[in-house]
Amino acid sequence: MPDFLLEIGCEEIPARMIEGASQELQDRLNGLLKRERLEPAGAITHLDTPRRLAVLAPGIPTAQPDVTEQVTGPSSQVAFKDGQPTPAAHAFARKVGVDVGNLERLTTPKGEYLAATVTRKGRAAAEILAETLPKEIAALYWPKNMYWRKRGEVFVRPVRWLVAMLDEQVVPLELFGIAAGKISRGHRIIGGDAVTISKPGAYVEALRGTKVLGAAEREQVIRKALDAATRTIPGGRWREDKPLLATVVNLTEFPTAIRGTFDPEYLELPEEVLVTVMRDHQKYFAIEDASGKLLPHFLAVLNTAADSESLIRHGNERVLRARFNDARFFWQTDQKQTLRDRVELLKHVTFQKDLGSYYDKTLRVQRLASWLSEAVRQSSLAIRPGVVHKAALLAKTDLTTELVKEFTELQGIIGGLYARVQQLDEGLKTDAQEEIAKAIYDHYKPESMEDDVPRTLEGAVLSIADKADSIAGMFALGLMPSGSKDPFALRRQANGIVKTIAEHKLPFRLSEVMHDARSRYQDSEAEKRFSNASYDESVRGFFRERLEFYLKDARGYAYDMVNAVLAVDSDDVVDATARAQAVSNVRGSADFESISIALKRMKNILRQAAENKRHIAAHLDPAALREEAEKELAAGIAPAVAVVEKLRASHNYEGALLEIAKLRPAVDRFFDKVMVMVEDDHLRANRLALLQTLVKEFSTIADFSEIVTEGKESTK
Repeated sequence: MPDFLLEIGCEEIPARMIEGASQELQDRLNGLLKRERLEPAGAITHLDTPRRLAVLAPGIPTAQPDVTEQVTGPSSQVAFKDGQPTPAAHAFARKVGVDVGNLERLTTPKGEYLAATVTRKGRAAAEILAETLPKEIAALYWPKNMYWRKRGEVFVRPVRWLVAMLDEQVVPLELFGIAAGKISRGHRIIGGDAVTISKPGAYVEALRGTKVLGAAEREQVIRKALDAATRTIPGGRWREDKPLLATVVNLTEFPTAIRGTFDPEYLELPEEVLVTVMRDHQKYFAIEDASGKLLPHFLAVLNTAADSESLIRHGNERVLRARFNDARFFWQTDQKQTLRDRVELLKHVTFQKDLGSYYDKTLRVQRLASWLSEAVRQSSLAIRPGVVHKAALLAKTDLTTELVKEFTELQGIIGGLYARVQQLDEGLKTDAQEEIAKAIYDHYKPESMEDDVPRTLEGAVLSIADKADSIAGMFALGLMPSGSKDPFALRRQANGIVKTIAEHKLPFRLSEVMHDARSRYQDSEAEKRFSNASYDESVRGFFRERLEFYLKDARGYAYDMVNAVLAVDSDDVVDATARAQAVSNVRGSADFESISIALKRMKNILRQAAENKRHIAAHLDPAALREEAEKELAAGIAPAVAVVEKLRASHNYEGALLEIAKLRPAVDRFFDKVMVMVEDDHLRANRLALLQTLVKEFSTIADFSEIVTEGKESTK
């Protein structure tokens, strides 16, 4: 079976878009081949560079397999009149390519119908790919598209060449006016113009010969080049930076690395500023010593041959020197005005057109943070409310600084740095000033599930208050995330709230936090537009999704355990996390598996009873029970509930679950010996009340009906 190669060659694709587009192209090709019964013999692989997206599917059939199927036509009553075929019979015969006299008769529960056994010949793979691939390619999602040919034809960048091959055969597809062929292109500078691909299996080697490497090989080459360039610095090492490494991999086709230097006097600037300039603006790697202290050197990754005459190195050093001079000037200029003096300037910085200025946001966040601080203090956690109050006032003032205007990536960080070096208030103790600086520095954290949460309780409270205020305002305006669209990054901010509460074990219920955040928008457009009921419902569902995401993706709990835990309560993050851990710990035991099946079975019986309008006694009457098995089970409930409640009150959820599981023998005997749905109305109602009591009392940690079990369930 032939291999299939598709390469889309175009102008340079933005580095941040390559990985997602490559994965989508693989998924689309895989889906297409499955739909068309052309499944490959192995996994689809890819090769991506800034100038191409390529996929290789090994061993696909040359054609679809023939399909024999029975096709049903009109009923015999419609197909024949007075024993003669009607136009309906003739039309069906033409459709299936069979003479009317050779049509079959098929008897079904609905009557007799005409039928025909038809063999549909499979289409050639090349024909199918030529017809369907252009639609799949054109449908790729890009954050931004370009028009360069006809209106309506869009792609991330202008397409310049196409390669589409089944072994040595060219697949005759066309895209954006370009016909596919066998000719690819090498590295723009050092690889020559064109290269002919003899067959898909030779594609990778053919490109390597023209100085084009695959992503994994480029990463390996870059790491080795960075290591080699750093060895010339005694005790030096390049600072590991996975996002930057991924970026430079997708900026190059044949990478090399060079080392540059800068004047040590710039090290007087904060490290965060220097690294941001190097990393975010120039795509340079920082170099540090063994203790992690920044050294006056940098590493640049090139997409060309080595810089033998040092011209590129000198150019990079000159550019970096200019950027550092700008940063130093902005730093010095900003010190002429303290953060406290900048609070009034926030009145002229818009937060959102219907939600007011950043000054308005600052006052709301300050009040919310103070309320949260008091809740933390009352829970016996060591927090300094005065630090939170002061940090909340100053947290957004760095938006008015020249350094943040130039390097927006540093917002929050610059505020923390300035709070450390400036005099904030007369008489403010050094340790309090340091805590204020840390809280401001960290209050945008975490920016992703992989990012660290704020280091201090004060920073955690400020971070939650800031994010909650933004989410409350946007939701109150009806600006919720929809599908893949989240222009205000509300999901990311909600993820940050959930993770911060969980990791600092803060005593907050999400609904209370968000209700209080909404109440701060008095007399604003946000307060007027959205009813409280609609707001509460939307926020509750939104945060349940975010907590579910945290427990499954960040903590790694199974989806059914997460559903079971959140079905009981999805408002208390710390409690939900503890319950999920407890369920995870005991899930493997045989007693837990059995009791889960039994409780799920009870819920099914109760559900069917409700659907059939069977009466359930309001209270369990132990005296009305007849069988020894049901009396034994009823007698064991109260002692078990007392122990479970005591363990649950102390948050010993694992112990509580194990205590529930001890009822397994009594529950098993009950279902072996007792029929619940008997004819006697009073007895049935009492037995249903027994099941309802069990379900109610023992579903306060997790809803066991959500747990996926291997055992069989039944109702009786």
